[in-house]
Parts: sequence; structure tokens; C-alpha cells
Amino acid sequence: MRAAALVLGLVLLAGCGGAAGSEALPHVGFVVKRTGGSFAQEMTSGFHEGVGRIGGVSATVTGPPGQDGHKEVELFRDLTLAANGGIAVATSEPALMAPSIGEALSRHVAVIGVDMRLTASSGVKLHIGNDNYELGEKLADELMRRLPSDATGTVVLGNTVPGLAGFDDRADGIRGRFAEKLPGVVVLGPFDTQRDDAANRDAWRRLVAANPDALAFVGTGDCDGVSLAALRTEKSARWLVGGFGVDPRTLQAVRDGAMVATVSPEHYLKGAVAGWLLARHAKGGAALPQGWVETPGLTVTTANLDAILHRQESEKARRDFFQPQIDSFVEDPASWVRPLEQAR
Repeated sequence: MRAAALVLGLVLLAGCGGAAGSEALPHVGFVVKRTGGSFAQEMTSGFHEGVGRIGGVSATVTGPPGQDGHKEVELFRDLTLAANGGIAVATSEPALMAPSIGEALSRHVAVIGVDMRLTASSGVKLHIGNDNYELGEKLADELMRRLPSDATGTVVLGNTVPGLAGFDDRADGIRGRFAEKLPGVVVLGPFDTQRDDAANRDAWRRLVAANPDALAFVGTGDCDGVSLAALRTEKSARWLVGGFGVDPRTLQAVRDGAMVATVSPEHYLKGAVAGWLLARHAKGGAALPQGWVETPGLTVTTANLDAILHRQESEKARRDFFQPQIDSFVEDPASWVRPLEQAR
């Protein structure tokens, strides 16, 4: 009885096709971390756009409202009862999720990883995400443009999720770029800055107090930039701030000058690629590619801020902005695929 009720509930929540008669449609799903986060909302919007391009496929996106890896696993296991066409997973706990993913694959439920890499033990052969090392380099480049070529001093680096592969790669990219281009600058950290918003703000407050003469503060997660921009404004400080993501507070900080740049992982595009691939697979049986579908990031500064603010105003604006990139992928998916072992 519980399983039957769950299946019905998930179908009624389908994002495409409506409830009436939707049980006859192939059904795909997406489990995201922290549905309240702007990154999850971006991926969700993109996923529905990708599924809608195929048509005739219903979709459910689910996830915990806050940071809760065990709830992610529970929701994933529940979704496997309804999403017979396949499931995309953007998890904050890849190791925790791996056994349940393995069970789903053994029952021939297709699973693809999105955003942060899943573990090899999960058995998933397709990852859709950024080159996170390169994203770190992009952010370091923007910080270094504001520093003298012979700069000396320290940069304080934080990591909201130490041990999570993608965030570790961003940190490595930041450190590597400074070592390459400004060897007189010492990058301290990465320090654990916590993924919860309140804990993150407290962690950065302590790091700022301990390093009053730092040239810059930068973190790997969306909340890092938000916290740092607020602290910089609060203290009327002159140190530089760099961040990630397109949270409205982050974009406002760029506009106000509290943050020199943010690098967007372009989560909408990742969601759209995942949705299109799963819907095509569910509807027509097309094989999913194997490997790493590398999606690009975008550096946002005052130079292109107005265009990004316009993009973020509505679903239509986002869809129009990303349409050329989605079209490019749809026309030739294979050209976007790299070996899975190269993902970082």
C-alpha cells in the first residue's frame, strides 16, 4: 500500500504533462541537495526545460529543504519506485548515496550524476558537471587582476565541504593559480567554513578577525561569498572577496562592489542537459552516453552583470539565454563528452 501511494503521489507532482493520464507517460526524476538553495532552483528549472524539449515525459524533482544527506538517500530510494525512466542525482553526500544508487542500477533504473561527482563505487557511468579546477582558476584570475604584479601577503581560502571532490578541486584551482601567477602571495587554507549559512558566517567572522591584513578572502561554496560580502560591508574593509554562484545576494554584492567577481557554475545548463538526456532515454530508449559531459562556467563581474541580472529575472529570460548552449548540446551530444576519469 505504501509503495502504491508513493507512486501516485510522485506522479501527481510531475513537472510536465499534468496529473491527468500522466501515469501512462514515461517518468524521470531528479534528486537535488538543499531545494531552498539558488543552485538547486537553477538545476530544477533547467531539468524541466530539458525534459520539456522531448515532450511526452513526466518529471519529478525532489530533495530536502536543508542540508540532510540521509534525507537525500531516502528520497532517492522513494523516487526509484516511480521514475522508471531514470533519475539524475545532485547530492552533497556521494559516499552515502552510493549503495542505494547501486541497488537502483541493479534493477535497471538509469542513474546519472550531476554537479558534484559520484563515487566510482556507485557504478554510475555518466557525470554532468563543470571542470571545477578551472572554475577555481577563473576566480583566482579575477582576484589577481586587482592586485599588483609583485604583490605579497596572504589570501585566506575556505571550503564549505572539505572532502567533496568538486569543492576540493575549486580550492586546488585557486591555490594553483596564485602559486603560478603571484608566487609572493601565500594562500592560507583551505579552512572548513561550514555549509550551513549561520555557521558559515561565524566561521568567516573568526577567520577575518584572525587575518586582518589579508589581501583577499575566498571560498568554494555559494554561501561563502554571501557571508564575506556582508562582513566586508559591515567592517568597511578593503580586502577583496570572490565567490561562486548567482544567488541574488551574490549578484547584488557584485553590483555594490562588495565582491569583485563570482563564478557561476551555470546550474541551469547542467539541469537541462540531464533532463534532455533522461527524457530521450525514457521515451525512445536512446542509450545514455558514458563519460563526463563538461559544462562551462561563467565569470560574472560588473562588465556583464546587467546581462546576468536580466537573465535571472524570469524563466523565459533564463531559457532564452541558455537556448544556444542547449541547442549546441542537442545537435551533437558526443562532442561534449570527455573520459569520466578526467572529471574534476
